[in-house]
Amino acid sequence: MVTCRNLFENKNIEVVEAKGDVKVLEYKKDLSVTSSNAVDAYFASKMNVRKRQVLIELKGNAYTISAGAMQWTAGAVSMVADVKGLGDLFGKALASKVTKESAIKPKYQGNGLLMLEPTYKHILLEEVSDWAGGIVLDDGLFLACDSRIRQSVVARTNLSSAMLGKEGLFNLCLQGAGVVVLESPVPRSELIEFVLQNDEVRIDGNYAIAWSNSLEFRVEKSSKSLIGSAVSGEGLVNVYRGTGKILMAPVE
Repeated sequence: MVTCRNLFENKNIEVVEAKGDVKVLEYKKDLSVTSSNAVDAYFASKMNVRKRQVLIELKGNAYTISAGAMQWTAGAVSMVADVKGLGDLFGKALASKVTKESAIKPKYQGNGLLMLEPTYKHILLEEVSDWAGGIVLDDGLFLACDSRIRQSVVARTNLSSAMLGKEGLFNLCLQGAGVVVLESPVPRSELIEFVLQNDEVRIDGNYAIAWSNSLEFRVEKSSKSLIGSAVSGEGLVNVYRGTGKILMAPVE
């Protein structure tokens, strides 16, 4: 039996979000400072620049995490490589090349606690089943997910969307039911969520960080005519059509 002290009762640590077996811990202040960086740390905390960690409570289930993301485990928790054979290894290696995600994501299973490395990025917890057809992620967002969630690579609708939309030709797609943990460049409070019902959203730039797999993503001229696009100054825009959701950051 493992007793974990000075974690949940630590007055400097706050649970800012929880979903299922996952909790997001946020440090109110960075106490590991010296006289040379104390002033910077003080004003950083005032501007919401704080260390955050993800704590996962395993209850006989398993979570897949990004390579190198584990900080510590407590209890009967074991790690296995989430690879089913040589063919699966080759497929994951190929997928990592086109999605810029780690090829092998370790899977932790058992009964106990799994703590991920601290980060200054913002943490988002999403239930994958809430996204029509699954959730498609921008590069570098994935941190962890319930191992029951299926991971695959999806290609953009047309080649122009990869070359001109700055989203890449391939993206990681998660499908099924369970919690996925994402590292976001901006907090949840600043993200704009579009809910589409057989409609479309046009975005000038790669501000969308996640979208429903049910949506068609293309790159099109902002106007039907070349002259109109030139006059508007917008040129090409990312277009999402159909029924689903989009999470958009206000800054790249």
